[in-house]
Amino acid sequence: MTKTSRVLVEDVYKDYPDPSGGIKRVLGDIDLRISAGEFVTVVGPSGCGKSTLLRLIVGEEKPTSGKVFVNGQIVSGPNRDKGIVYQRYSLFPHKTVLENIMFGLELEGFSLLSRPLGGVLFKKRLQAYSEKAVEYMKRVGLDISDTSKKPHQLSGGMKQRVAIAKAMIMDPKVLLMDEPFGALDHSTRRAMQSFIIEKWKENKQTILFVTHDLEEAIFLGTRIIVLSQHYSADSPVNGAKIVLDKSIPFSQSHDFKLTPEFAALEQQIRRDGLDPNHKPHVKDFDLSHPDSFRTVSSEEWRR
Repeated sequence: MTKTSRVLVEDVYKDYPDPSGGIKRVLGDIDLRISAGEFVTVVGPSGCGKSTLLRLIVGEEKPTSGKVFVNGQIVSGPNRDKGIVYQRYSLFPHKTVLENIMFGLELEGFSLLSRPLGGVLFKKRLQAYSEKAVEYMKRVGLDISDTSKKPHQLSGGMKQRVAIAKAMIMDPKVLLMDEPFGALDHSTRRAMQSFIIEKWKENKQTILFVTHDLEEAIFLGTRIIVLSQHYSADSPVNGAKIVLDKSIPFSQSHDFKLTPEFAALEQQIRRDGLDPNHKPHVKDFDLSHPDSFRTVSSEEWRR
């Protein structure tokens, strides 16, 4: 693993029990290296294991075989270096918007003894955390009047914005996002896209962003990964694989959507990764990104 790498997924397979008593392979022979500061978007057909891949990286699940590293360490579970925003907002129902957003800061900043013994220092820290949380509320499009609201008083889009602020305020080295804008209307989604890009440029975080919106994936990312179960091989097809991994050279400008490069990339992704009737052979995958690699353990790659 190189010094600048944030994430390394090496020869990973993930199986789940099948209702019939057998085994269903969701991911097969996944190799992925992500350098520090990359904005990687992930697309693929439903059921291809995009969310599973994120759970393996964050440490909520373990691979059936293979290894996952973050910051050079084998992933053994969730920790401070990895933040995640899910499709469904994970908020504490009994806490206010402000309390939800600043919860991680409090958890990290206050030990068991600091609360009763902190005195003035405790109050100052709490005030600083509150001010930072208010700042992030504003940045994700929430109003100051929403501060004391509970999650049940918020719309779906507002809940998701709270969840995004809650994850981003901790400034994790790796930020994993699973369809974070799915519940937002078009104008709010566009504003949040610009916000994510701005914070990425500012903080140099490594972001892994899963979306079903192909236009969003091409617009946001500096690199795109296509995960798909629609491919062919000399041996039996064995779980979803990375069928495309390439740089996006002109991303993060809305004008890019009007270029021939954008149209060509969108067509390639739809053909090679999303069309169940077009099944590229494993030896023909477009893995042109400089960090892309293949382990030699799989018979499919060696044939």
